Amino acid sequence: MLLGQLSSAASPLSAEQVQKLQGLVAELNPIQQAWVSGYLAANANTAVLGGVAPAAQAGEAASLTILYGSQTGNAKNVASQLKTQAESRGLTVKLVNMADYKPNNLKKEKFISVVVSTYGEGEPPEDAENLHEFLYSKKAPKLEGVKVAVLGLGDSSYEFFCKTAQDFDQRFTDLGAETVFARADLDVDYEDEANTWLTGALDAFEPDLKAQSTGSAQVIPMPGAAAVTSQYNKQNPFAAELSVVQKITGRDSTKDVRHIEISLEGSDLTYTAGDSLGVYFLNDEALVDEALSLLTIDASTEITLGDKTISVRQALIENLELTQSYPAFVEKFAAATNNAELAKITEDKATLREFIEPRQIFDIIRQHPAKLDAQALVDCLRKLQARLYSIASSQSEVEEEVHLTIGLVEFEAFGSEHLGGCSGYLAKRAEEGASVKVFVEHNDNFRLPADTNTPVLMVGPGTGIAPFRAFLQEREASEAQGDNWLFFGNPHFTQDFLYQVELQGYLKSGVLSKLDVAFSRDQAEKVYVQDKLRKSGAEVYAWLEKGAHFYVCGDANRMAKDVHQALLDIVQEFGGKSEEDAQAYLKELRNQNRYQKDVY
Repeated sequence: MLLGQLSSAASPLSAEQVQKLQGLVAELNPIQQAWVSGYLAANANTAVLGGVAPAAQAGEAASLTILYGSQTGNAKNVASQLKTQAESRGLTVKLVNMADYKPNNLKKEKFISVVVSTYGEGEPPEDAENLHEFLYSKKAPKLEGVKVAVLGLGDSSYEFFCKTAQDFDQRFTDLGAETVFARADLDVDYEDEANTWLTGALDAFEPDLKAQSTGSAQVIPMPGAAAVTSQYNKQNPFAAELSVVQKITGRDSTKDVRHIEISLEGSDLTYTAGDSLGVYFLNDEALVDEALSLLTIDASTEITLGDKTISVRQALIENLELTQSYPAFVEKFAAATNNAELAKITEDKATLREFIEPRQIFDIIRQHPAKLDAQALVDCLRKLQARLYSIASSQSEVEEEVHLTIGLVEFEAFGSEHLGGCSGYLAKRAEEGASVKVFVEHNDNFRLPADTNTPVLMVGPGTGIAPFRAFLQEREASEAQGDNWLFFGNPHFTQDFLYQVELQGYLKSGVLSKLDVAFSRDQAEKVYVQDKLRKSGAEVYAWLEKGAHFYVCGDANRMAKDVHQALLDIVQEFGGKSEEDAQAYLKELRNQNRYQKDVY
């Protein structure tokens, strides 16, 4: 029986218990749901036999609270590693998403570790917003006697690298907390340095934690009823088959958008609508050969990469970042080639970022050729990072497949055509039937409501339609009774109406209650999704008032901000609220997980 269909008449649970259970399940991915199911079954059997294990006594052991704020899942994964390593030392640990943490509990803590990413222009990820705001407010408590260690994850190609971690570190210090292990600000190639930091932080925490503990951590063993877990993840991706690559924009469109289908058969990988797929790609072989020629490097020269020895050509094609530029590459390349011009550029951060912005790494090598040792080149580069794409399918519908909606990144620069690393590979170079290394990145902050009677508002222009295609498939499969309203936008109706036939089919069947489209270039005055929202403002507010969940997916820099402003205006106008009260209204929606974003 589906949770949405539970009632006091149909189950032994009270209405309040059903509501709590629905809330919990909404936060869990399929693997976690299976684990909980197995645990509850085992626990019930133990109770029947009269052998219920005693719960740990409150205050029995000093606890390390690990708070994480994660936009793409990296910070969550590192925080989970910290928890696992701490428990292996016999320490008691609480792992908490900042979105679920009550800020007033800070004054009760003694040991805190923060693992947090930075989003946009130095902003905290969404699940860290409230705690970040609280720490900078007058309500923040004094934290003398609290021991803290902060780890930041970021991308040095952005100006405000790891700023959120720096903010947390500074505020904890300002409030009187003691830093027991120095903050580390880690780049996208963070795995090795993260492991070093985790070990150092636990070494610093462990003596005091054990000194204040009268017992060891209670570990609940995983019951035998748990479901099979896939062995494949970011560190060990699955070699999947690329089965379909189909262009879904018109011949005369200014955009090239591809519908991608990938087989997960044999992987045991599971995903939930709202999750993302990580894709590892291959760099363009022709460009790799050109770069090697410009640097007078023999393609067969062997180099060391981590714990393996391979040819430099293979490393450049499969393992190293060659499209996305970043400051550290320019600095290292300038030093390795004794290039005074590049060295001068690196002296000023603003000048360096202006230099990097239009250039891929291939461009920098083209414009500054030199004779370079193969290993020296490899040492200048960072590991290739998987690209994350919002999944455009529900596993309830497509089973052992996963679908993506990918816009090809292409632009002219310095007299030649440029393509995005992963989008160029999938859209232009990889053939159907090719093997593609993938993994699932769960996104517990972008989930359909547990109660299938809840109405849903979705705003997804362009490729932002992807997760909402998954949502609609899932709502149909679960026979959800709640209304669904989609706002979609793109330049032209005839060229850019992604998944038009499917969406019209959902309208006809009633799965999609309302569809508002904004084709910005089809009339003299440009019309965007935020304009369509405002036009239906009264009804949008009415949906929110009756409990609707509101979702946004797509461009973070402009669209998501414009949609947020439109929503603020709607709440003010039709809710009769001041700007401050409207802000509080939307903040409360976020706190209730009724306003969720998947933006990039």
